[in-house]
Amino acid sequence: MIETQPQVKSESIFDKMSNLEHEQLVFCRDEATGLKAIVGIHNTVLGPSMGGTRMWNYASDEEAIEDVLRLSRGMTFKSALAGLNIGGGKAVIIGDARKIKSEALMRRFGKFINSLNGKYYTAEDMNITMRDIEYMSMETPYVVGKPQYMGGSGDPSPMTAYGVYMGMKAGAKKAYGSDSLEGKNILVQGAGQVGKYLVDHLTKENASVFVADIFEDKIKAITDKHGEVSVVDPNSVFQMEMDIYAPCAMGATLNDQSIPELKCDVVAGAANNQLASEEKHSAMLSDHGIIYCPDFLINSGGIANVYHEYLGNYNKDRVVASTEHIYEVCMNVLNHSEENKIGSHEAALELALQRIDQVGKVKLGV
Repeated sequence: MIETQPQVKSESIFDKMSNLEHEQLVFCRDEATGLKAIVGIHNTVLGPSMGGTRMWNYASDEEAIEDVLRLSRGMTFKSALAGLNIGGGKAVIIGDARKIKSEALMRRFGKFINSLNGKYYTAEDMNITMRDIEYMSMETPYVVGKPQYMGGSGDPSPMTAYGVYMGMKAGAKKAYGSDSLEGKNILVQGAGQVGKYLVDHLTKENASVFVADIFEDKIKAITDKHGEVSVVDPNSVFQMEMDIYAPCAMGATLNDQSIPELKCDVVAGAANNQLASEEKHSAMLSDHGIIYCPDFLINSGGIANVYHEYLGNYNKDRVVASTEHIYEVCMNVLNHSEENKIGSHEAALELALQRIDQVGKVKLGV
């Protein structure tokens, strides 16, 4: 049984894998292209593992290992709660995407993915583009989220953003009695692919939108399109008074320092692993009267999108309907949290684990 709240046992890589209950951790290195990558395969009870590849200039190899372990574990719960028959996996490529990324590097990474023989399907994540996906797919069939002109489902970011929007509306319903976001002050932290599409939904509903990012070009792309959007200094995010906080960049922004400063009613964003410590910071949010829409629940629109590509006969209307279901699931989780006096993160994990256990018994014929 997968633990809902693992505790760190030691600094050993094998102990970390055991603690988080991973099946595999694969290291990939290629001198010619400069590739350094790690693939985490967490759980394949429901099906082959699936999750995006993230490229980031990690401060250390240890930080990259920690990230891929947490991200792949989150994908297991995300897919289970979304009702998908796949397991959890993730990959990280270590390095500055603006400096070292190349066709050769991405194709070499694709060959590494191919060597796993379908136990892990990869897709787009932070700093990975449609062109990168195309390069990977030249070397392996185990890639989803391919461009539409290649018969794929295309960029999953719009569907991820739509799911976050649905979850945010559920959070608003719980907090305010209405799911309307009109007039609400909403801060989107992270102006990447998902963040920019989320801003589109929020402005259409006449929310008062604020955006923060460390990259000025990403901010400019949003403000050029939406002149009414206000810009916030990334270092001042937690000093701002807002109704809803939407973290859409790196994880662990909800921690010992930020939560006491946070001035909002709802947290609903796309970033993975927003809680620096799951149990501790989920409880801390509850103690501060903040409704938390679990990240792995409301950002599951993207994985649903590529999952239906993996099944074949991709149908966008079917994916939209699946993503809109996030609203209902989020309400169920928030109600389960309230009724059982547990954090919403724990409530979501309980429901995800319940499905993994029940379907796993069906597959094993128990």
